[in-house]
Amino acid sequence: MPFEHILYERQGRIATITLNRPDRLNAIASGMPREIAQAVDMAAEDDGVHVIVLTGAGRAFCAGYDLKDFAEAPRGNRGTGTPEGDPRPWDPMVDFNMMHANTRDFMSLWRCHKPTIAKVRGFAVAGGSDIALCCDMVVMADDAKIGYPPARVWGCPTTAMWVYRLGPERAKRMLFTGDLVSGKEAADMGLVLEAVPDDALDARVDELANRMAGIPRNQLMMQKLLVNQAYENMGLNTTQMFATLFDGITRHSPEGVWFKERAERVGFQQAVKERDGGAPIAEGISRSTYKF
Repeated sequence: MPFEHILYERQGRIATITLNRPDRLNAIASGMPREIAQAVDMAAEDDGVHVIVLTGAGRAFCAGYDLKDFAEAPRGNRGTGTPEGDPRPWDPMVDFNMMHANTRDFMSLWRCHKPTIAKVRGFAVAGGSDIALCCDMVVMADDAKIGYPPARVWGCPTTAMWVYRLGPERAKRMLFTGDLVSGKEAADMGLVLEAVPDDALDARVDELANRMAGIPRNQLMMQKLLVNQAYENMGLNTTQMFATLFDGITRHSPEGVWFKERAERVGFQQAVKERDGGAPIAEGISRSTYKF
């Protein structure tokens, strides 16, 4: 089937899904999450496929949601998720429905009965880290970067995979700071499977994928269901529900409104630079300024 934002190919027993917006560092556009899920379904229904590799075209895996135009648009923050000029206030359930659909699409990588491997070079940040961490395993270039900077203001990782991969203390370390870490650091802390030099990344992922591709599909399915069910028993679905609700709230808190207004005034990139620079965020903001 034709895709707008991704590429899909199969070679032997390995299907490769490539996020294909290299001019925007494969930032998540409207429709991309659905296309990812459709491609995963194609691979899942193809009896010739045993393993799925997810990667990004060009120099990055995925730089998160493509928010520049939205953040700089001169419209009220409370109308997020509604057409420009819509006078209705923010509806948290409309927001939840929209973002939870994306979460479900990303989690198709987790739910698929076939192994999924994320191959990360460049950046897997914000929503891009959500996508990567939904895969069964992540292999990064040593110098690639992963993290969730919107945890500082204007975001919450809707897939909530940080805690399940890192445990509570290291997950808090990442989400309380919004820091980016290198592939090597991510591997050392157990966030990803391993990190290798960039020029060895393709070969290492191919080695892993080909090793798994020799296993019968029913064996792969049983092992994946076994491990995934442990996480489901820990309350993964409930955690993701709260995370997705909180994501909408972060964009409509007093500080979230401040960030949106700041992006409108000075541009999204400058607002992000200020948010992530280390100085107190929205210092001096008056909560009485915003009525909810």
